[in-house]
Amino acid sequence: MVSELSRLARTLALPLMFAALGVASAAGRSAGQAAAPEPPDAYLWLEDVDSETSLQWARARNDESSRALTNDPEFASLRARLLAIYDSKDRIAYPDKVGDYLYNFWTDETHVRGILRRTSMESFLSPTPSWETVIDLDSLAADEKENWVYGGYDVLEPDRDRCLIRLSRGGGDAAVVREFDLATKTFVSEGFSLPEAKSFTSWKSRDTLYVGTDFGPGSLTDAGYPRLVKEWARGTPIAAARTIYEGVAADPYNYAYRVLERGGRVYDFLIHAMSAYANETFLRRGAEWVRLDKQDDAEVRTFADQILLTLRSDWTTGGRTYPAGSLLAIQIERFLAGGRDFAVLFEPGARRSLAGVGGTLHHLIINEMENVRDRHYTLTPQDGSWMRKPVEGTTLATVAVWGVDPLRSDDYWMHVTDFLTPTTLSLGTIGAGPPAKVRSLPSFFDAGGLSVEQLEAVSADGTRVPYFLVARAGIPRDGSNPTLLYGYGGFEQSMQPFYGGSLGVGWLERGGVYALANTRGGGEFGPQWHQAAIKENRQRAFDDFIAVAEDLIATKVTSPAKLGIEGGSNGGLLVGVVLVQRPELFGAVVSQVPLLDMRRYHKLLAGASWMGEYGDPDAPEEWAYLSKYSPYHNVRADAHYPPVLFTTSTRDDRVHPGHARKMVARMLEQGHRALYYENIEGGHATASNNPQRAFMTALEYSFLQKELGLR
Repeated sequence: MVSELSRLARTLALPLMFAALGVASAAGRSAGQAAAPEPPDAYLWLEDVDSETSLQWARARNDESSRALTNDPEFASLRARLLAIYDSKDRIAYPDKVGDYLYNFWTDETHVRGILRRTSMESFLSPTPSWETVIDLDSLAADEKENWVYGGYDVLEPDRDRCLIRLSRGGGDAAVVREFDLATKTFVSEGFSLPEAKSFTSWKSRDTLYVGTDFGPGSLTDAGYPRLVKEWARGTPIAAARTIYEGVAADPYNYAYRVLERGGRVYDFLIHAMSAYANETFLRRGAEWVRLDKQDDAEVRTFADQILLTLRSDWTTGGRTYPAGSLLAIQIERFLAGGRDFAVLFEPGARRSLAGVGGTLHHLIINEMENVRDRHYTLTPQDGSWMRKPVEGTTLATVAVWGVDPLRSDDYWMHVTDFLTPTTLSLGTIGAGPPAKVRSLPSFFDAGGLSVEQLEAVSADGTRVPYFLVARAGIPRDGSNPTLLYGYGGFEQSMQPFYGGSLGVGWLERGGVYALANTRGGGEFGPQWHQAAIKENRQRAFDDFIAVAEDLIATKVTSPAKLGIEGGSNGGLLVGVVLVQRPELFGAVVSQVPLLDMRRYHKLLAGASWMGEYGDPDAPEEWAYLSKYSPYHNVRADAHYPPVLFTTSTRDDRVHPGHARKMVARMLEQGHRALYYENIEGGHATASNNPQRAFMTALEYSFLQKELGLR
């Protein structure tokens, strides 16, 4: 899923089901009445990811999809154009400042797996930066005969001469971790090294790590995250690492990390998660771990000597009630001593939410979102209060602002993007006027005549649901326009405007209309907007998406035969649900790396960590509502569905490819039109390099163009 804490867990117990078969739930049966057993899942064998039988099935489906879509004369040109965008030398190289260098990971036609490279700030600001290669993933993969995919690094602070590099096989979440010397550009001989696992690591000191990994049988949670948290000293075997926390199998995850703060302050935190949105947070004081007195669903940050709490639910403390979505601050020592006189740094409104918190050396940077539009300002501690000033240069587009080197300067980067204007990266200094543009994307597609509107649809319960509409001015309102509607609707993730070269060349430039829905379940209007559509209220997210589709049809922007929908991960579930609930509304569906079997999702890979979002299928009262929308259990032979393309990856160890495999097998058995493509690499992103990404994207747009008449 969109949550970075998605991890692997497998349990193949065959469950029972009630409501999906029209059988009363346990709560509704009379005494002594037995539950009807669920018929065996005929496609359970497709959950065996790497078995030759299931892979043969996937290859056969891939061949069918390739014949149906790649033989189109326009497919090759579309794929080539997409690859040119992904490999473009004019893409923005987003920098990460480490010591005297700016680091960037880069892929192109020469560096297919990519290079980690670096340059100076002076060089980066020049028209043609001079880059020095630090790691060449293509060479490393060839030397080690591995299909390595880069997974990021964690730099040792404050020395900044070492890092921990993550490398995965094929792009999955499971990765090896190796210590790397940034000065010599070599892996450290006899340095910290972990075998492939879904590990959490954090530098405690130069010679000690906080680590959670697969320590052997029983060391992982049901969700596949580390159950144990340990301290690991340099030069000792991982088996000798000292346990500092031991959770239980039902925990989603547990981990520890160190924060270096302004003024040389150091804070060590330990997180014991009870669900995706609830945790106990401990702060190390000497040799003891002190549990912070906060709401379980509050998020903790630090700034200098302050602790910052972001609330997900209302909190009454210290004689005052703070609403969900607030950002509170108080000195850490005062908080630990029982003080509750918080400074309110942000208070939400009906359509105003906290979208992000960042910082520079002396200032917090707050991103608030008003009706899905970004606005930034700084907060500066001064004489016991916080001074507020707007960040100059922000616009009504989607904007991100973050510190260049937050512990050492007040410089910041600003990233500005919208549907029609090429993305820009600018550099500024707090208090020194507007930022100066450093880089801008080229125009990857012809946006002439296109315009953007923000509209609203009314959901089934009367809630007004915003959505963005991108279309050419003066389009006929006769239902004839091929239209693509995208949605996500989960995990408090907001959908905002973006400049997408692939969307432009694959859809907009050809005359297609694009809509982006802001359904409940997302974070557009704060935690309440998210919580309104979790667990037993999940149907609201689906109703919101349906309402946007109906609005597009009612206003004659499009018609059912011309309306396509697309979503990935949780969004793949979203479009899978509305496919089976309202098939008459749509002409084509693309479901990417989706959840679809909600009876077994918690037993597949990282699914157990998402029960706070969806519910527990093993609890009869929760399966009662899950069963009503689970696509795999509600698809019917006697229904008429639009053509569907499901895409996934064999190496997706976050959302199990069995979801899409089984759904397609069932739909084909029932006689429906369903295409399927499973990329062997790529993890949850379905692609581990630009050629794979271009192929997968071309496949999806070719399908949509063909089915919706955009030719």
